[in-house]
Amino acid sequence: MLGWALLADAVPLYPLYALLFADSGLSDAQISALFAIWSAVALVAEVPSGALADRFGRRSALVGAGVLQAAGYAAWTGWPTFAGFAAGFVLWGLGGTLVSGAQEALLYDGLVAVGAEAEYPRINGWVHAAVLLAGLPAAIAATVLFAGGGFELVGWVSVGVCLGAAALAGRLPEPARTGDEPADEPGYLATLRAGVTEAAARPGVPAALLAAALVGGFDAIEEYFPLITEGLGVPTVAVPLAMLPIGLAGALGATLGGPARRLRAGVLAALLGGGTLLLGLAGWFGHPAGVAAVALFYLAYHATLVVVDARLQERIESRSRATVTSVGGLGVEVATFAIYAAWAFGELTAVTAVGLLFAAALPWLLRAVSDPGRLSRGTPRCSAPAAFRLRRPE
Repeated sequence: MLGWALLADAVPLYPLYALLFADSGLSDAQISALFAIWSAVALVAEVPSGALADRFGRRSALVGAGVLQAAGYAAWTGWPTFAGFAAGFVLWGLGGTLVSGAQEALLYDGLVAVGAEAEYPRINGWVHAAVLLAGLPAAIAATVLFAGGGFELVGWVSVGVCLGAAALAGRLPEPARTGDEPADEPGYLATLRAGVTEAAARPGVPAALLAAALVGGFDAIEEYFPLITEGLGVPTVAVPLAMLPIGLAGALGATLGGPARRLRAGVLAALLGGGTLLLGLAGWFGHPAGVAAVALFYLAYHATLVVVDARLQERIESRSRATVTSVGGLGVEVATFAIYAAWAFGELTAVTAVGLLFAAALPWLLRAVSDPGRLSRGTPRCSAPAAFRLRRPE
């Protein structure tokens, strides 16, 4: 799993694609519109794709994701217009929905198969760290490739990396799923219905899904890191390298997700809120040194993300794991719209305000996960949040 995660995310286009859009003449509003298209695809496909992974195999879902992502980057490289970028985001969005849910389910059920599910926060933290560390070779490759062949060379190499990740995913082991399973394999619609029902009604799951959506949705700020870094006074050619400490800090935060699991809900929320304030201060001062503040935010964010995901996985039955996790992914995509809209309205200042609101909601939600009865004792019931009444995402 670690090897696949490293290759799947070592894509040279990652630190440059926002700059590719701007270089192709797109406005800030058009760039945000592209991100919105990306999320809209996820909204439509997230939950159905999670059920596909539960019904036909999580490993197959990861293979398909790599192929679709490669096709998306080919569209960007061969057709660098708003329409081409939009088509690429549709393909990437579909691929992303196949990963969302399938990756976590494959890992968690693999640990269950060897009696090591308690290790999930620690190991998943390492997987998250591997994804972020993949940004190191990707940033170096982006710098070298861009200097040698511009965005076009970076794009075609990225297509090859995605196809390689798809081939590697086909070699991942897939354990049998556990739980109360019928003798006959259920059909696709039955699998989808069972997952959505569990997401809406299983004690503790709705609150865990909403927490995962709010925290996961804030990750949309990563799409603006190149623009934020450039806005701090870093030259365009140096942006990929300047982003390296941000990725390293995020990887460190992910590895700390295991120990952070022991933090109380209020402390965890304070950690996320404090990091968000640092992010806002970086933009306020507008100096290259602000990269350090962005890095500290990313550390706090990824530690929180790993903890919230672990709380969710502990509440889900095996057979519906990818579908329910994809319901959380759908909520993530809903939350990302708030981030995209905030950026379009007020850039980093507005995004910081939205992030602080997300952090403020976290303590109540995490306490409701641990004690599902809190949802019906004097507080508005959250058994079927609007964001999850049919949904998806990665």
